Amino acid sequence: MKGTVHYEKRDDVALLSIDNPPVNPLSSGVRQGLFDGVTQALEDDVIKSIVVTGMHRAFIAGADISEFGAAASEGVGLHEALKLMEDSSKPIIAAINHTAFGGGLETALCCNYRIAAPTAPVGLPEVKLGLLPGAGGTQRLPRLAGVEAALNAMVTGDPILAPQALELGIIDKIAEGDLVEEAIAWAREIAASGAAPSRVRDIEDRIAQDRGNDEVFTRAAAQIEQRQRNMNAPARILKCVEMAANTDDFDAGLAFEAEQFQECLNDPQREALIHIFFAERAANKIPGVDKDLPLIDINKGSVVGAGLMGGGIAMCFANAGIPVRVHDNDPENLARGIGVIEANYARTVSRGRLSQAEMDERMSLIIPTEKFEDLGDADVVIEAVYENLDLKKGIFERLDKIMPEGALLATNTSALDLDAIAASTSRPADVCGMHFFSPANVMRLLEVVRGEKSAPVTVASALALGKRIGKVSVVAGNCPGFIGNRMIHGYSHQAALMILEGAKPAHVDKVMYDFGLAMGPFTMLDMVGLDLGWRARKMVGGSNDVTVRIPDELCELGRYGQKTGKGFYRYEDGDRTPLPDTEADEVIKKAVEELGYPQKEFTDEEILKRCIYPLVNIGAKILEEGHALRAGDIDTVYCNGYGFPTQVGGPMWYADSVGLDNVLADIERFFADSGDELWKPSELLVTLAKDGKTFASFDA
Repeated sequence: MKGTVHYEKRDDVALLSIDNPPVNPLSSGVRQGLFDGVTQALEDDVIKSIVVTGMHRAFIAGADISEFGAAASEGVGLHEALKLMEDSSKPIIAAINHTAFGGGLETALCCNYRIAAPTAPVGLPEVKLGLLPGAGGTQRLPRLAGVEAALNAMVTGDPILAPQALELGIIDKIAEGDLVEEAIAWAREIAASGAAPSRVRDIEDRIAQDRGNDEVFTRAAAQIEQRQRNMNAPARILKCVEMAANTDDFDAGLAFEAEQFQECLNDPQREALIHIFFAERAANKIPGVDKDLPLIDINKGSVVGAGLMGGGIAMCFANAGIPVRVHDNDPENLARGIGVIEANYARTVSRGRLSQAEMDERMSLIIPTEKFEDLGDADVVIEAVYENLDLKKGIFERLDKIMPEGALLATNTSALDLDAIAASTSRPADVCGMHFFSPANVMRLLEVVRGEKSAPVTVASALALGKRIGKVSVVAGNCPGFIGNRMIHGYSHQAALMILEGAKPAHVDKVMYDFGLAMGPFTMLDMVGLDLGWRARKMVGGSNDVTVRIPDELCELGRYGQKTGKGFYRYEDGDRTPLPDTEADEVIKKAVEELGYPQKEFTDEEILKRCIYPLVNIGAKILEEGHALRAGDIDTVYCNGYGFPTQVGGPMWYADSVGLDNVLADIERFFADSGDELWKPSELLVTLAKDGKTFASFDA
């Protein structure tokens, strides 16, 4: 059995200490240990009360994910152990030393009382894995915290720190000194009082106030639709809490929760979300990079460029408590960039998500400088100027002269040749890409690009820095566009072709929105600004690509997107809701007629395939070339950087769920019909499909 629970007699108190390092998941040995420990305490007449606590870095950090989807094959089941605890004739106190998530908090809720360390976080994050709290959490938490707070905790899955947990009634006390000693003393007081142990299941005061209150559930349903569209677990959590509120039969509520939990277990979304969970963690395991490799000690950073990307990157450093110098060769741009940073923080303060003192502290860590040489006082420098290879090479020539030996030299380029940039220095081994996604201070994804000569310590240090500043990092090889932007070209190209072939932008956008993306390709272009690509193409004398004909002609009419109130759609009074527009329709109609594209009707199914399958095919080519290590890395990139719906697991996992033979058949059909090299099937895709394998098997 995995894990154990140590039993210790402290005179008349039994102390049960959970030992399953590093974070004490509810593995078979822990479940059995809790059952055996409580049983032993109940059978010992000397013992008057019981304290349960955790060793190492957690109380209990949740279930053992390796057991998900199958019945535990060893020892006592969790429900059996928790029932014994809840029905105990002797009071049980949970001493929450640190993390109590998922089944850990549910275990604490089956104790009679809860005391926590001041920094201990609690929560029920199962929704992030496509699950719901399945050990009574949906029924017990509302009885302590009330329906609204409990729903918010379970639907978001966000952690709740001890002070807020005390305020909500989830815990009863915060320890002022030694947690275990205070818990033992409190246990003795409770036992001496002679009062019957209090059970959460019997507490009715708060939940009774919400009985018949349809408004709270209607409001929660609307929030779920807005924030977690197409995700099944949040809706099931809502049903369970409604059951808790609207019946006084607690056991019926538990039975309903068990039914809904089983529905989650059987839902493909659960597998997809767990795939992403493990893929994000696997992305930092890089062949050839020893986990014990000494890393660059990063205490100070520098950023070249004070535009939106440079400013966002500087905020990432400051948010992590790392001082950072920001340079721009234009003093006005530098001042403007610092002003944007300050405005971003001020907006966060106004929303109550940051205190003024915290803002002031972070702003003090961001040091603007007009002197390029000042950047040399750093352990890492990130270049974040606009995409021009010669400009970036020139900057790295200068950085080579001022940065200390052993410093990390990174470029934020989204597509340019990293090796060409590194070759402009005398130390290409110290150079890598650190491609942030806009806005850099918000988006979780960081592509760490490994050049031909990037040293293992360079890559490992960039990954460690990414983790420190709160990013999900993925290693990419040096190819045009790396992973994400190389793949997105196929998606955008096919969307643009379809409107030349007769599809309506609103139809394409609706299909992709219904699939789970935050917005379709044309709404996204309007949001980003059609003029960005248009201006770049004008600088190089234009483009022969027919798919840019329509956005360029829209720009010629001053239709740049949301910023001008007109693009593919029109926008009224600053509202971002896209509305149909006859002028845009006329531009599209004229371009189609002049280019002579035959028109046809599009089904939702074909639109979806034409947009998603290029991602799969190009992703497979990236894998076969070795520019991505795993299919899971590609899924991590798309779910964290491009808004791909996590509940379908990313483009490669989605292809597996459809069946690679089915995906290949459609790609071969599109290739035969169009002759477009974009549709030439990847050799890896062909091999996997013919062998009846999956991208997941490629990762194994």
